[in-house]
Amino acid sequence: MSRMPSGRYVTSAQNDPSDASSWTNVLGEVPIFTELSGRHLKKVAGAGRIVRIHDGASIIREGTPGDALYVLIDGEVSVKRQGLPVVTLGIGSFFGEMALFDESARSATIVANGPVLCLVITRARFHKLLRTEPPIALGLLRELARRLRVAQSVQ
Repeated sequence: MSRMPSGRYVTSAQNDPSDASSWTNVLGEVPIFTELSGRHLKKVAGAGRIVRIHDGASIIREGTPGDALYVLIDGEVSVKRQGLPVVTLGIGSFFGEMALFDESARSATIVANGPVLCLVITRARFHKLLRTEPPIALGLLRELARRLRVAQSVQ
């Protein structure tokens, strides 16, 4: 797979784009996974499934229960939170990560801006992966701690 000039990812002919494990290189560029080895990235990708979402579809809704992380492989989404400006996310972005760690309601509504391709990892599959591969948990914790420090320094 490689990145096209448009920023979109393409797979080579021998790779099945619906096979989550073929998107390991994309996961390596996602901030919460950058500390993981190639072997661990492959395991994370293998725990997910590829989902195609149509233009205008709500991917998640603020206030509803969450149970999955989404990694944006292709397309753009709008993040809408009550009382805050709309934010656009593109390829390599992720959302829903808090749902992997707690059972709180979603904090935003995410809507597809055109066709979208996501790698989706459910909480159950993610927890199973962490039990068998603790180094993945350590890499994620380092990145989440970094993000918390940044958030605290802005306040």
